[in-house]
Amino acid sequence: MGLHVFGLNAYQSVIRGGHVWFQARTSSERPYSQGDGADLLYCLNRETFDVHAPALRPGATVIYDPERLQIADSELPVGTRALPLPTMELARKYTTQPILQNAVGLGAAAFISGIPLDVLHGVLTDSFGKKAGDILQWNLRASTDGYEYAGRHASISERAVHRAGPPKLLMTGNQAIALGAAAAGCKFLAQYPMTPATSIMHWLAAHAQELGIVVKQAEDELAAIHMAIGASYGGVRAMTATSGGGFSLMVEALGMAGMTEVPLVVVESQRAGPSTGLPTKTEQGDLNLMLGAGQGDFPRAILAPSNPAEAYRATIDAFRLAEDWQIPVIVASDLHLSESIATVDREEVPTDVPIPSLLTVPSGTMEYRRYAYTASGVSPRALPGQPGLQYVTGSDEHDAQGHLISDVKSGIPVWIAERTRMMDKRMRKLAGVTAASRAPVFEGPPDAALTFVAWGSTVGAVRDALPLLAAQGHSTNLLYFPTVFPLDAVATRAAMAKTKKTLLVEGNFTGQFGRLLRAETGIHLANTLFKYDGEPFYPHELVARAREVLTDG
Repeated sequence: MGLHVFGLNAYQSVIRGGHVWFQARTSSERPYSQGDGADLLYCLNRETFDVHAPALRPGATVIYDPERLQIADSELPVGTRALPLPTMELARKYTTQPILQNAVGLGAAAFISGIPLDVLHGVLTDSFGKKAGDILQWNLRASTDGYEYAGRHASISERAVHRAGPPKLLMTGNQAIALGAAAAGCKFLAQYPMTPATSIMHWLAAHAQELGIVVKQAEDELAAIHMAIGASYGGVRAMTATSGGGFSLMVEALGMAGMTEVPLVVVESQRAGPSTGLPTKTEQGDLNLMLGAGQGDFPRAILAPSNPAEAYRATIDAFRLAEDWQIPVIVASDLHLSESIATVDREEVPTDVPIPSLLTVPSGTMEYRRYAYTASGVSPRALPGQPGLQYVTGSDEHDAQGHLISDVKSGIPVWIAERTRMMDKRMRKLAGVTAASRAPVFEGPPDAALTFVAWGSTVGAVRDALPLLAAQGHSTNLLYFPTVFPLDAVATRAAMAKTKKTLLVEGNFTGQFGRLLRAETGIHLANTLFKYDGEPFYPHELVARAREVLTDG
């Protein structure tokens, strides 16, 4: 219908059972989070009503099947109404399969939401048109029954949706990351499945043949990252993806990529820890891990997109930075971004991405030094097998030709000078990576009384909170960081100098980004809002905390 959509998929880690829900929000203006409140609640069980009824807004409708549960009028929130809908009875007209009740409920929900029946039928045809037998016709007829039943016993919502233009793209954060990798020229993915990163592998595997990408499900995360490093070393743009537990297993290999200066992209989709924590819930608790992964110092970059459109661009940026600076680059996602679904305008996902050659030195170059000392820290890169460009690569410290150094060479201690010089060379890359990365971004009125400071998926809820606060007469804006590391200290200090009061928003207990910001700039953000219950931020939480900070003298 041309509208913007944001969909939150919430489920539990138990194999069977637990409260599961899907929350969809739509608007002519882009929603950046699941938002607050609900205008329509479709309950498949009693628990759904008990948990979500408090979120209903005046004028909302509750749909339920009286054959499955009973809801008394006295239990309904003030100003709301109920539609007892015989989903099972209507579905049994066509089949004994109880799942068909979903089509009946969708039909009723579509009527109340103002969605034309032909639009719903188009979606059902897309979903079930290739299935054998009468499945499509059952769904079309059952949805029609639900639509017509609601037309006789309910009314269209006062917040009904309307057509707004041509259809938009719809994708999860993980699909956007996978698509961005393909656009950036990725030709190899090695991954071990771990929620919530698994669907990156699913998407690329499903499109591997048409995109010319090799997808390898490894036996574990250690194998996955080593395969990706090997592929990149051999001249293929490569990536791996995991969550915090899997990334913990990858840290030694990450250091090898840093030492050997092999480009590598790693997606780290965070979930609540420590250990296996809340396996199907979101958090931003792995930043310290990403900053310190791997023994010793070596240059890296950490990019933190906040929505699918940004995830697409950030993945392309990750491959560019990894190749240009010959470093590992981490795309910091989380479950909320990875698995939530949102609309994306077509112009936000350009596919004409320039893919430069991996070769930086011509064959036959005399006295080739793979790790030559350069002002930028980036040395000429040849691929294995190029004539006349043979070199040694090892995970030990080495000289410019790649030969490993030791404490004694020809009787003269040289390791001190060689080690220091090579470390200085590698770490010089950080200055260039900083200049080539996306700087901190301001959104909102420049003279706001309060500035939210955020990164990653929490940015979405902040964006939705800004207009709510403006409607209450509070001027607020947002400062967010597409690049978490290396942190541009100069740009950050300049941005912070424009703020009055600040409010740091993070999905972890200790304020890990706040600590990083203080370490890099000396700036301490005293006002904070931290969340670590596994659920994403909701705009009303940000509004309430912002009002507290604004009224605190």
